[in-house]
Amino acid sequence: MKRAICFVTCMLSITAAAPAKTVTTGSLVEEMVDMVNLTGFPNPYYKTVQYSSYDHRSRVPGTADWFANSDGFGGEPVGNFEKILTPPNEEGIGEYLICDQTGPGAIVRVWTAAINGTIRMILDDSAEPVYDGPAAEFFMHPYLRFCSAGGLDESLFDGTFQQRNACYFPIPFQERCRIIWKGNIQKIHFYQVQIRCYQPGTKVETFEPEDLKRYRKTFESAAHVLANLEGWACQSQLEPVALHKQIAARQTVELLALDGPLAIEQLTLNITAADTDAALRQTILRVRFDDHTWGQIQSPLGDFFGAAPGINPYESVPFSVKANGDMTCRFVMPFAKSCTIGAENRGDQSVAVSGSVLPMAYEWNPESSLHFQARWRVDHDLVADGRNVQDMPYLVAQGQGVYVGSTTMLLNPNPVPTPYGNWWGEGDEKIFVDDDTTPSTFGTGSEDYYNYAWSSPEIFIFPYCGQPRNDGPANRGFVTNNRWHILDALPFRNHLAFYMELYSHERTPGVSYARIGYHYARAGLRDDHVPITGEDVRHLQLPPNWQPAARMGAAGGTFYQAESILKSSPRESETIQGNLWAGGKLFVWQPKDREVLELRLDVPETRNYVIHIVAALTPKAGRFYATVGGKSIGLGDENSPINLNVPYRTLLRNFSSRKMELKQGGHILTIHNASPAAGAELGLDFIWVQKK
Repeated sequence: MKRAICFVTCMLSITAAAPAKTVTTGSLVEEMVDMVNLTGFPNPYYKTVQYSSYDHRSRVPGTADWFANSDGFGGEPVGNFEKILTPPNEEGIGEYLICDQTGPGAIVRVWTAAINGTIRMILDDSAEPVYDGPAAEFFMHPYLRFCSAGGLDESLFDGTFQQRNACYFPIPFQERCRIIWKGNIQKIHFYQVQIRCYQPGTKVETFEPEDLKRYRKTFESAAHVLANLEGWACQSQLEPVALHKQIAARQTVELLALDGPLAIEQLTLNITAADTDAALRQTILRVRFDDHTWGQIQSPLGDFFGAAPGINPYESVPFSVKANGDMTCRFVMPFAKSCTIGAENRGDQSVAVSGSVLPMAYEWNPESSLHFQARWRVDHDLVADGRNVQDMPYLVAQGQGVYVGSTTMLLNPNPVPTPYGNWWGEGDEKIFVDDDTTPSTFGTGSEDYYNYAWSSPEIFIFPYCGQPRNDGPANRGFVTNNRWHILDALPFRNHLAFYMELYSHERTPGVSYARIGYHYARAGLRDDHVPITGEDVRHLQLPPNWQPAARMGAAGGTFYQAESILKSSPRESETIQGNLWAGGKLFVWQPKDREVLELRLDVPETRNYVIHIVAALTPKAGRFYATVGGKSIGLGDENSPINLNVPYRTLLRNFSSRKMELKQGGHILTIHNASPAAGAELGLDFIWVQKK
C-alpha cells in the first residue's frame, strides 16, 4: 500500500508531456513484439513495480534482515502480503491483500513457482471481480477463462504469452487494481505481480474479457511472431552492410562506421579461431554512438549475445544464436550522427570476425530518443555462501533511461551433484528506481526472476527468457540465464540500481560471476561501469578432476566411477578425458542392437536405496533403460527408454530410480541399449547409491 502512495506522490511532480496515446489491451499486446518502441523514453511515462512474496522483513539495506529469505514456503515470521484482510480460520484459510494499486496502470507479468488457494482481481472498483478462481491458474494461465469469449484457442498462448513459470498477458486498468488471495499461509504461496503505474492523467481502457474478441487479430499476430522467432521480419528497406576483419592477437580494429541519423535494426556477427570458445570471451565488442567518450557497448563478443560461454543455440525476441556460430542482436540501436563498431582481440590467437549490419531509417528526436547500452562486468574467484550473501550490481546509473534485459553467466564449481546442494541462485533481484528507498522490484529468487522455479537445471528457451546453458549435474559447471524486459521494461527518470543477490545453498569458493544489464539511456547518463581487464577475460575452464560430494541432496550417497564397476568391459567402448566429467573421465559405450552392460553394486546393509545414473547428454547419444536383477527400477523400460540425445550441447544429468529395498551384498545393475539406430553412444560418468 505504502509503495503505491509514494509512487503517486512522485508522479505528481512530473512535467506535463506531449499528448499520449490511450493505453489498451491491444496496444500493450502490440508492444510485445515492437523493438523500435524501446528506443524512445515512454510516453505516457510509467514506473514498473512488483508485488511479490519476498521476505517482508527486508526493508533497509545493510540491516540484519536485508538478506532474509522466508519468501513463500509458508510459516514466514512476517506475512509476505501487503495486508491481512481476514485472519486464518480453524482450517488455516485467510484472506490477504497482494496489491491495491491506484491510478492508471497495467499488469504486465505474473509468475509463480506454486501457490494454493484462490484469487479475486477487481478492476476500477467494479462490483464483480474480473477474475475469481484458482490462484495457480491466475499466475500461470490468467487468459484461460477468457479464451472462449474471444473465440481464441488456448494453445495460442502456450510458449508465447505464457513462458515457463511466467505469463505476459496484459491487463490494463484506469483507476485501480486490487488482487486478493484466499488461502493457507502455512502452505506454499510464491507469487510475483508486475504492474506498470502510469503517470496521472494517462487514459487507459480497462481490460474486459471481450478484449480478446475485440483485439483477436492483434493477439494472433503477436503470438505468431513469438512462436516463429526464426522468421522475424525486419522493417528496414535498406540493404545490409557486410563486414569482415582478421584481427591479430592484441590488436584493435574498426569493423564498420555509419553516418546518421540511422538505427541498426539487426546486428549479426560470427567469429572463427583455432579456439572458438576462447575467442568468444577474449574478443571485446565495442560500439560507440554519436562520439560518446567510451563505447556504449563494451562486452566480450560471445557474452553480448546472451548465451556464453561458447556457442549455445537459442532464439529469443532480442537475440538469437545459431549452431553455425551466427549471433544476432535485434535490439534497435539508434544514433543521431555516427556509429562505430570495433573489436579488440585480448587473446593470443588470431581471430576473424564477420557478419552484417542492417541499418534502418530513423528520425532522431533529441527529446526522447535513447542510445542502446550493454556493459559487461565480471567477478572471478568469489565465495558464494548462504551466510555471507552479496548484492551483485548489474547496473547503477544516474540519469534517464529504460532497463530492458539481464544476462547472468556463471562458473559454479560446487561438487554436490544435486540441485539441493549446488544451487547458486537463492538470491533475489532488488531494483531501485528513482527515489526508491526500498526496492520497487524485490524478487523471490534468481530463477524466479528468470521465469523458472525450483533450481531447475533444464535447458529452456522462450521469447523473453531462457537457460541456454547449464552443464550439470544439476546446476554445476557453466550456467547462463537471460531475461528480456520488453512488455515489462523498467523506465527511470533519474536513477536506477539493479542488484542480484549471490546466495548459494552452501559455501562455494571459486565462483565466476559475469553479467550484463542491457538498457537504453539519454545522453549524460552516468553509471558504475569499470574497464574490462585482461584478467577479466581469461579463458575459464571447469576445475579438473572434480569428485562428487555426499552432502545435502546427495547425503548418504556412495559414488562409483562407471568404468570401475563394470562386470566385464565391452569391446566397443572407450574412456574419454574432460573436466566436465567426475575424475576427469567419461566411460563411452558404443552398443550393438539390444546389447546390455552390467555393473556390479555392493551395498553394505539391507535397507531402502535410490540408484542414480549420471549420464552424458550429447548429439551422438542414444537411449537406455536400467534394471536390477532383471526387474524394472523406474529408470525407463523397453517401451519408454530414457533419451540422452540432445542437439548441439553436451550436458551431464542425474537419472534416479524409485526407492527400493536392496539386500546386503552384490547386485547387478543392467543398462539396456534401446537406441533406435546403430552408431549411438551411451556415456556413463558415475553411478551413486543413496540411502533412503
